[in-house]
Formats: sequence, C-alpha cells, structure tokens
Amino acid sequence: MKISNRVLVAISLLFAMACTKKSLLNEATLSGTKNSLANAQASPVGDVVGKITVGYQGWFACTGDGSPINAWWHWTQNWSQSPSSSNNGIKSWPDVRDYASTYTTAWPALNNGQPAKLFSSFTDQTVNTHFLWMQQNNIDVAALQRFNPNGQEGPIRDAITAKVKTAAETYGRKFYIMYDVSGWTNMQSEIKTDWTNKMSAYTSSTAYAYQNGKPVVCIWGFGFNDDNHPWSAAVCLDVINWFKNQGCYVIGGVPTHWLNEVSDSRPAFLNTYKAFNMISPWMVGRIGNVNDADYFYTNVNTPDQVYCNANGIDYQPCVLPGDLQERQRAHGDFMWRQFYNMVRLGCQGIYVSMFDEYNEGNQIAKTAENISQIPAGSAFRTLDEDGTACSSDYYLRLTGDGGRMLKGQIALTAVRPTPTIPGGTVIPIGQTVTLKGANNLYVCSEGNTQPMICNRTVAQSWEQFTVVDAGGGKVALRNQGNYVCSENGTQPVNCNRTAIGPWEQFDWVSNSDGSVSFRGSNGAYLSAEDGVLRMTCNRMTIGATEKFRINQ
Repeated sequence: MKISNRVLVAISLLFAMACTKKSLLNEATLSGTKNSLANAQASPVGDVVGKITVGYQGWFACTGDGSPINAWWHWTQNWSQSPSSSNNGIKSWPDVRDYASTYTTAWPALNNGQPAKLFSSFTDQTVNTHFLWMQQNNIDVAALQRFNPNGQEGPIRDAITAKVKTAAETYGRKFYIMYDVSGWTNMQSEIKTDWTNKMSAYTSSTAYAYQNGKPVVCIWGFGFNDDNHPWSAAVCLDVINWFKNQGCYVIGGVPTHWLNEVSDSRPAFLNTYKAFNMISPWMVGRIGNVNDADYFYTNVNTPDQVYCNANGIDYQPCVLPGDLQERQRAHGDFMWRQFYNMVRLGCQGIYVSMFDEYNEGNQIAKTAENISQIPAGSAFRTLDEDGTACSSDYYLRLTGDGGRMLKGQIALTAVRPTPTIPGGTVIPIGQTVTLKGANNLYVCSEGNTQPMICNRTVAQSWEQFTVVDAGGGKVALRNQGNYVCSENGTQPVNCNRTAIGPWEQFDWVSNSDGSVSFRGSNGAYLSAEDGVLRMTCNRMTIGATEKFRINQ
C-alpha cells in the first residue's frame, strides 16, 4: 500500500509554493499548452507512452479460496479472522455481482437482504473479470504491484502474476511488473534475483508491455523521505542501471516533490531520478479536490513536465478518483479535472491509482452504488454519496474516456463527457463555461445590451456563462446576472432577462462528436449564425452552426 499520509497534503502545498525552481517557471512554461511543452525527445507511442495504465494490486484472498496464504488477505486487520465491522481493512465495499465465486463474511447482510460476500484475487474468474472490465473500457495496461516476494506472501503473489499474464493475453491488455520496494530490507540484491529467476520470464508473453522495444519494469519507492524507503541515492541508482543493463525500459514511481528534492523526497536524489526512462510521481494524499488539482498542475506538474522535456525523460503523472470515504470524488468531476490538466500539459502517459485499492478508497473497479449494496449498519460511503447516482462501473468508464482524450480520440475538454449512468446526459450544472462555435470563435453576451453574437477570439467576462438548472430537465445560461433568451425564435437572441421563463429554458443536447446544442422552448435550435449575423433560435435541425464546444 502506497504512502497516503494526509499530513503531507499541507506540507506538499507549502513546499510547492515556496521551493519551485524559478528557472523552470516562466510565463511560457506555465501556459500549460501542449505546443509550449512539446517534448522533441519524448518516446514514440508504445505500450505505456500514449496509454492509460492502472495500478493493479491483485492482493485480496479469502479463507477457503485454495490460495497458498489461505487467509483474509488485505480484507481485514487480522487476516486469520473473517471480515466484520470490528475486523475491517477496507474503506469501500466492492460490487461483487460479476464474480462467479465469492466468500461469505461476518458482516451483516447487505441492506438489500443479500449476504455480504467478497471476492478473492486468487480465483481465475476474478482476475479474468478485472481484465474484461479493462477491455470493455479501453484501459490499456495494468501495472501489477509486486512487493517483497520472499516472505509469507511470496507464493500467492507468484501465482497471481501467472493469472494476470493469462488474463491479459485473453483480453488483449498489456501488463508489466511494478516493484513496490517499501519495507524491503535486502532490496538491492533480492530485486535483481527476483527479476532474473522469476519475473523476466514473463517478458516473452505477447501481453507483456514493451516501450522503445524494451520490456517495461517499474520501481516504486526510491527517494521517499521516510524509514520505509531508507536506501541511498547510490544504491537506488545501482538498481536502476542494473535493470537498464538487462535491456529494460525503467519507470520510477517517485515522490511528489522529486524535482525540488523537498517534502516527501530525500535530498540529493535528482541524478538518481534522472536515470529513469519515465518518471511517475505519486499523488495520493496530496490532492483532494479540483482546486488542489489545479494548484499542483501549475506548481508541480508543469515544472515536472518541463524538466522531463529538457532531459529526454517520459512523464507519466498520476491521476486518482479520490478517496470515496472522504467524499473527494464529486461524482467524477475531481478525476476528470486531473485528466484534463494532464492532457493539456502534454504528458507522455497517465497512471491511474488504483484499479482495485478498496483499502484506501481510491479504486476505479466496480463499487457499491448505493446504500442497498453495503452491509447493514456499516459506514461505507457509496458512489451516490453526494446525491448523484453513479453506476458501479462509472469510474471504469470515466477512465476510458480519459484515455480517449489522451489519445486525441475526443477533443480536449474541461467538461466531463462521461454520464454517471450509462446512456445519461452530462450537463455541467453550476459550472461556468465558454461556448465556441464552428467558426472557432466564442459566443458573447454583448454585455447584456444588444443581441448576442459568436465572434470573439478571446473568452473574457462577456463570453462566460453559468449553466443553471431551470427545472424539468431544462437549463438556463446566465451571464452577469442575466439569462439568455431565445426570443421565441422571432428575433435575435438576447442575454437580458432577469428571471427564467419558458423562453429562457433550453434542452441541453449532447451530440456524438462531443459538441452540444441548445433547443429552445419553441422546438428550434440556437444558431451561432457563423458569427456573421446576430445569434438566433430558429433552426429546426442541427447543422454545424448549431453546434458548440464547451470550454475549448
């Protein structure tokens, strides 16, 4: 389990503000555009560059599942005892409806009357189901976590590695070994032995991830400034170079503040970090809302990317759904903001933390949707905790859409395109948005003094509209306290109404190309008139001039 000490949030923010390297932070580098951050030395698209990778723990077992450990591995505090309210090791309750084999716990029955059961990662069908979910949601790669394999857990970890290989081959996904060296006493020698004697054999699989023609391996934990990661820069550099000499492409799971070597990073480690082929800084416990994400984008991720660009290192930032138990998720808006920020940054890949980390509550795998699907009397928060219903697979679908944006399959957009329920429509109620017409210019309210037009090259105050819930599934658009009015299609559109009536209500129509259209109460669509004429609401079909791109 990775570091998630919440005390580090405040420390990280302070250090990010005070210690950012000035030479990297000029106005050009802070613009956040892909053009200004283009990395001429970046690796070409491969199995990790240009792809979405998810951290895969695969570390759950149950007594009686036939596994070598034969215990409630990671489900509980006391693995020898059944999971219960007094012996609990998880923050979120999984949705287990897709599993053929589940195991009865000592938790009370679910609120829907079904017995409270859990899955085992040792069961073939469980691993296959997880990789099927990855396939269904276009998630490219699983980074299989591998902790010190020489103790009690070694045999089950070895067995699950073989199961992951088979599942990845079956469902057309890639995987690679991600060593988490936390607490590994004899790491320097034993990690080399483990790779040579066991893990390197997996690189012959058609499902094993390759980048730049080399098998991928990740080492998570070098440079963290705590007693669980005590090695010197020289020891860590030796291990990195050893793997590179084996012909591997080596990813580093590094501290958040690796670049400045402060806060969670040990000092004098930059040359060691620089030896990695790809840098992937940890973010769990550092951000918890959209404002945090934006702050780190400007003050941490941007200088990270600039440094990597200048030094020929690929950059794979970490994106997380948020701790469900701490109500960080905002029905996906928190995670989507991170996807948006990292794609506009120009990163080489994205690492999602985590696929199945029910222990820390930051899993994207299927999770209880509502109170009916959790044990009676339990305090588990469900995906609808903020009042918005979300399907159990919602964060899988959201991750898939983040991957599509990374790959350029959908346009860069700050507005989450993924409906919380399949088939639903995403409407950014309460958000302030810009509307860009097919002429690539912004819709302008004209300061509420004359009919609206779509001809502005820059979005300022007159070009920003708040999406308001008008009731009955309708929306209204507000600028500077006034609402957009269709004028019932009889004259050009104005933004001068102080209250919402029928003419100020619109249907938000999501088009298949990612654009939106607005249908007035007269049944006609709002038209930009290509910026040549004042806007109208009198088109009976949707053409190019009736489509608008949000926040672009």
